[in-house]
Amino acid sequence: MTPGFELQISGLTLWRVPLTSHETYFMSSGKACATVDSMVLRVDTVQGTSGWGEVCPIPNYLPAYARGVAPALENLASVLLGANPVGVEALMAACRKHLLGHPYVHSLIDIALWDLTGKACGVPVYTLLGGLQSAELPLYHSITCIAPDDMVRIAAEAQLAGIRQFQVKLGADNCWETDVARLRMVREAVGKGPLVYGDWNCGATRLDATRVARAVADLDIMLEQPCPTLEECAAVRSASGLPMKIDENAHDTASLLNAYELGCMDAVALKLSKFGGISLLRQARDLCLHVGAKMCIEDTWGSDIATAAALHVAASTPPQAVLNVCDLSGYVSPRLDASGPTRNAGRISPPTGPGLGVTPNPDELGEPVLALAA
Repeated sequence: MTPGFELQISGLTLWRVPLTSHETYFMSSGKACATVDSMVLRVDTVQGTSGWGEVCPIPNYLPAYARGVAPALENLASVLLGANPVGVEALMAACRKHLLGHPYVHSLIDIALWDLTGKACGVPVYTLLGGLQSAELPLYHSITCIAPDDMVRIAAEAQLAGIRQFQVKLGADNCWETDVARLRMVREAVGKGPLVYGDWNCGATRLDATRVARAVADLDIMLEQPCPTLEECAAVRSASGLPMKIDENAHDTASLLNAYELGCMDAVALKLSKFGGISLLRQARDLCLHVGAKMCIEDTWGSDIATAAALHVAASTPPQAVLNVCDLSGYVSPRLDASGPTRNAGRISPPTGPGLGVTPNPDELGEPVLALAA
């Protein structure tokens, strides 16, 4: 190995940072984001270089628990401490063998190792993933599930700021007629051309989702993950004829192939913490390129580290395959790195510095909840 790449992990430091949404974010089935814990990891090396990772599970959303990260890291310390972080995928394979499952834990480690590898090579992470293919990426704006009139106001404000893609959250009040109004009113407010899609986050029954979908089938609307299973989602798509984006059920290459075979994956959300970080997300990205599914490349929630990591994957993806990305850090406070990427006229650019190109402000991190040393 080239001498400059002979790094050795000397320490793991973990912080818990509460992120507060600028407005409470309501979804179906009682799910909501107000203040959510984000776990921030710093991986230090003997040579003085550090890499950063982040994971922010939303409570009651997916099988992930923010406060489970610290004991999991203690379990993985014997694998990580003393190891060379350059050669991410080999080290992560050892981590996944040592600690089965827990992809959200593997995700923030994997992100930090890619950050270290990029810094060791002196290049942005997107260079390591195949090179920069998009200097700017299209954003969507996610609209909390509240009264239809208020959702229209949020959509109009976002459109004035340059947004051309709108995710309309549905199902918070278990009223399918109100969900129809949400979709119709937002679609009318933003006019022809912009993408509008309704997202139930698995919270709808097949019957209610079908009623909503058929009631808006005359409109240019996409559906997102109405039901808990791919088979139900496929049935709703078949009954309505509307295109569909899969989210919660997309978590590995097998689930992507299943969704594709069922005919309900016109688009898909690829989220870092569901797959286990950049390494496995890249494999999912390449499969989607093969089957022709448009991709939203993002994470479940988070701030500047998670946002930057997703942007590097998206920026190294052929632009015609990227549906959109998300500026997670733009929905919450505090910002971990105030100089990180921000939206501009409905688009966002990846950082260009070595590694992830973002470094958290120590003042925003507080005291660590875990510190491990070799």
